[in-house]
Amino acid sequence: MVLKNAGEPKGRGRPRDYDPQAALQRALERFWQSGYSGTSLTDICDATGMNRPSLYAAFSDKHTLYLKALDRYWSLAFTAMREALADGDQALEEALLRAFDGQLSLYFSGDGLPLGCFAVGTATTEAVEDAEIRRSLIQGIRALDADFEARFRLARKRGELASDADPAALAVLASAMLHTIAIRARAGVPRAELRDMARMAVNVICGGPSRQG
Repeated sequence: MVLKNAGEPKGRGRPRDYDPQAALQRALERFWQSGYSGTSLTDICDATGMNRPSLYAAFSDKHTLYLKALDRYWSLAFTAMREALADGDQALEEALLRAFDGQLSLYFSGDGLPLGCFAVGTATTEAVEDAEIRRSLIQGIRALDADFEARFRLARKRGELASDADPAALAVLASAMLHTIAIRARAGVPRAELRDMARMAVNVICGGPSRQG
């Protein structure tokens, strides 16, 4: 993001001032729309308002910038997830719905564009051949599972789930539902329909036959 007025006279040899976090957010949004391979350096320069020398100076190269954008997305996603699950006083159903709603807010943050999950939509296609992207992707998935699992363990302890419920298995189920919702969001399924799907999944998880009354 360019902070100085473009009409101001430029001092010889003085670099333009940029807000690195704002530039990173704009780069993330551009990658989110077109994917890693579909986003050129020219696209990133246009999105951030930075020229190539400034972009290289701030972020090294496109690959490094993408990894930073992926880290930023994980930070946003897990902040929303952990805030939703952290309140130990709320019922499990409410916590899970809040968690799904928080992610849906990210999936539909594209000013009308059906973005879905940044990681699912962009990192999965690159992870096959890129070890660094693959490592970030699996770490994010495992962290998501762990957050869900911790909440399910608390719910089992409280009697919200049956004593023989498997928190790890339920965590994978919740994560898998989140992933399919992300894909459907990217495909253009309306948000209201996806929230209905999330509610159905929460009902299955929390209200299955093995649940204690």
